[in-house]
This record gives sequence, C-alpha cells and structure tokens, in this order.
Amino acid sequence: MKKVVGIDFKEVGKIYWFDVGNFKLKANDKVVVETIRGLELGTVVQEILEVAECELEHELKPVIRVATKNDLKAYEDNLERAQSALKICKKIVKQHKLEMKLLECEYTLDRQKIIFYYNADGRVDFRELLKDLASEFKTRIELRQIGPREGAKFIGGLGPCGRECCCVKHLREFDLVTMKMAKEQGMTLNASKVAGLCGKLMCCIGYESSFYEEIRNRMPLVGDLVRTPNCEVCKVVGVDYLREIIKTSNEDKIEVWQANELEKVESYKQEDNPNDLTDDVIENGIDS
Repeated sequence: MKKVVGIDFKEVGKIYWFDVGNFKLKANDKVVVETIRGLELGTVVQEILEVAECELEHELKPVIRVATKNDLKAYEDNLERAQSALKICKKIVKQHKLEMKLLECEYTLDRQKIIFYYNADGRVDFRELLKDLASEFKTRIELRQIGPREGAKFIGGLGPCGRECCCVKHLREFDLVTMKMAKEQGMTLNASKVAGLCGKLMCCIGYESSFYEEIRNRMPLVGDLVRTPNCEVCKVVGVDYLREIIKTSNEDKIEVWQANELEKVESYKQEDNPNDLTDDVIENGIDS
C-alpha cells in the first residue's frame, strides 16, 4: 500500500495526487511539490489515503517538503511579479498583432518558468513572440492555449441564474455537457437560455441529466405512438417532463393526458445528430 495525498494549485482547481512519504499532512497544509512544470506550492485538499500500488496509473511524484515561510513569501512575491509580467506580455502581443487573448500568468515557485494562459480561435504562430518574451524575462516561457470553459474559470463572473459561475465556485473538473441533454430537458434552444459566460452550454445542464433520463425511460416521448382512453393509436406531440403531462394529436385535435393514463404502442426512433453530441450552442438546429 502507498500513502497518497490530494493537492490542488488553484482555488477549486483540479486535484493531483502525490506520494506523501513520511510527512504527516492534514487539509489546508501548504506543501512544495515537483510537477512537470517545476517546483510549485500546493494546498492539501484530500487528506492521506492508502492506495494499493496496482491501482496507481503511474508512479507518483513525492511531496518535497512542508512549505516554509520563505516558500510562502516567494509565492506571494510571484503573484505580484505575475501581474506585472502579464501587462508586459500584453504589450508585446499587441506589437506582434497576434489574435490571442491573454488571461493569466504564473511563475513556478523557483521562478525557472513563466506560464502564460491564453484564448484564441485557432492556432497562433508565436515563435517571434516567444523570442521577445525570453529576452524580456530571461527565463523559460510556456504559452498555453486553453478552451472557452477554462478561460471562463480564470475570469469568473455571474451566470444567467445570478449566482457565481459553477466553474469558479465548486467545479474542479468539467463534465460532459451536450446539446442532446438540453433537448432532452425540453429547454429553449437559444443562446440566452442555454449558454454560459464561456459561450458553451451551461455546466448545470448536466446536473439534472440523470433525473430527466429516468423520467424519459418511463414516459412516452414526442413522436411515440400511444393508446389513450379516446384513441387506439395517437401520436405524442408534446411532453411536460416535470408535470408528467402528455399532449397527443387525435384527428387534428390536441388532447392532454397524465402520463399514467397512456399506454405506449410504438417508440419513435431518431438517429442522433452529431452536432447534438458537442457542447457547442446550436440555436434551433443552427450553430450559433
């Protein structure tokens, strides 16, 4: 068995696992670890667990030390340096007329590397930019392109519900959200209703997906043929999932029933649209 500990590097960030060694750590302890980027200061968010070595996907890096006062001071100094570096980088990007939006800058604890995070619609040729940045900062430079969701997590803000974005408040990792989920929940398919600040589908659409899936498994759906008290074979033309009310068409007349009053005769089969399996916002079938 190996003792491991869960550490994050940002508030509500992804949790990474490290070999705890002989350290006795508890939640909120600050520690120094080595990552693929270099030395970093992290926070213990998952206390020590014992895990069978066969369950580990790869060898874990060890916790180097509990953070000292010097480590904490260096971290705070790096935060200030990063703000200044971001401003300088933005000026240099503007000089090169590059189509990229800088979001955040980070120093590794030992200042051996600076990481700049940015958004861009496509690939960016930043070879000349890298040369200028290396000359300016005299250290290794990493330019990391991130997606719209990750970008919104950096910036933050209020969602359409009026509350702080889920990705900032409590989501450590992004789960799959698709247009298919939005359609299955009967949502209005326009950007103002289903898109978050990132321009992608709102993460909260995924929260209720399993609930709607359970309802859909026991109710007739739009397009299904059902037997009603008035009709041997009628077509379902509308469904209210939450109230479990079904609308059927009977000789050009719309009738309304409780779901438990109907008997399904035949299910309507429709192939999935490839666009429905992405997190892109598609308004009424048209990509926005």
